[in-house]
Amino acid sequence: MENSPKSGFEHLAKETKLYPQEALLEVKKSRKALFIGIPKEVRMQEKRVPVTPNSVKLIVDNGHEVWIESGAGTPSNFTDKDYSDAGAKIAYSHKELFKADIVLKVEPPTFEEIELMKPGKTLFSALQLGNLEKPYFEKLNAKRITAIGFELIEDKAGGMPVVRAMSEIAGSSVMLIAAEYLSNNHNGKGIILGGITGVSPTKAVILGAGTVAEFAARTALGLGVDIQIFDDHLYKLRRIKHALGQQVSTCTFEPSTLGASIREADVVIGALRAEKGRMRYVVPEEIVAQMKPGSVIVDVSIDQGGCFETSQITTHQNPVFTKYGVIHYCVPNIASRVARTASTALSNIFTPILMEISDSGSLEEMIFSHKWFMKGIYSYKGTLSNATIGQKVGLKYRDLNLLIAARF
Repeated sequence: MENSPKSGFEHLAKETKLYPQEALLEVKKSRKALFIGIPKEVRMQEKRVPVTPNSVKLIVDNGHEVWIESGAGTPSNFTDKDYSDAGAKIAYSHKELFKADIVLKVEPPTFEEIELMKPGKTLFSALQLGNLEKPYFEKLNAKRITAIGFELIEDKAGGMPVVRAMSEIAGSSVMLIAAEYLSNNHNGKGIILGGITGVSPTKAVILGAGTVAEFAARTALGLGVDIQIFDDHLYKLRRIKHALGQQVSTCTFEPSTLGASIREADVVIGALRAEKGRMRYVVPEEIVAQMKPGSVIVDVSIDQGGCFETSQITTHQNPVFTKYGVIHYCVPNIASRVARTASTALSNIFTPILMEISDSGSLEEMIFSHKWFMKGIYSYKGTLSNATIGQKVGLKYRDLNLLIAARF
């Protein structure tokens, strides 16, 4: 039986595979204009400002509104005129800044400042979990504030840009601080940090092998200091040796080795970061009591409890105290010593984030479409959304991923 002739429709259908195929063009979300308020910091030690005039100009030129309180940039040597010329509105009332849709500041807001915020608005600030208690988060939730913590924000590569930037500054500063207090000008031992021909180099012990330790070690090695780095994580010790590009003495926290090294050190840097909650000190008081008179301790970890049993919080105005003949420098927020550099570093991080929020169409779209940004959210519209905080302060929390699932 002969096959029936093929229909012309079959031939035509095959040809259409070669034709250009139509597809729906993705429609870009409309950009949303942002209203950003930058209040003056009220805490005595805070000198940083979250965005510089150059960043404000970029933000304003893209159609957004920025209000900044008069004098907010003064501690970082940015004038009101600098901000006004960049397009910001200068506000002379602290209360006025909290009318903004996004309140951007460095330190966590006080209870009075939270009260000034409009319900349902957004807060960008540091979290500083070690200094905050349950009532703070209850106050935020009562106002239905969406709060983003600087320290929790990740970048697209999984790093923590704010923590990294401030740690780089702290690490680069600590050895310079130690050099000041080893000198006769500050009643120190009268020795140079480092070494010169014919004179033995100073000895420094660094506790921790993170970013602070890395940049402290870079500075110390450049000056010729004999350094030893301690950490309990071998992978961190390997990483820092690789980052430094040279062989340095490393060791885990074996008590007898650690004690012997600290007793011989001229400078000891505490650069450990708490992994869960408040950190327990690693250097007991009896070891500090055996250190050389005139030696210097710089405890960068003081805002998380400190690395030394003898550590007590000090201020930029009165930065040191002496115990057992050992000079202790225990100032939180070392980055505020160089506020202009620190402000520029923060501005470089926050400005692209603010622009991306606008490009996303809304804060909600930014949260739910950028997981690296979502990790910075610790309170969302009246609900605590961070498990670590919830467990620490005893509050119920809700996983933001569940909110994502509920949207689809």
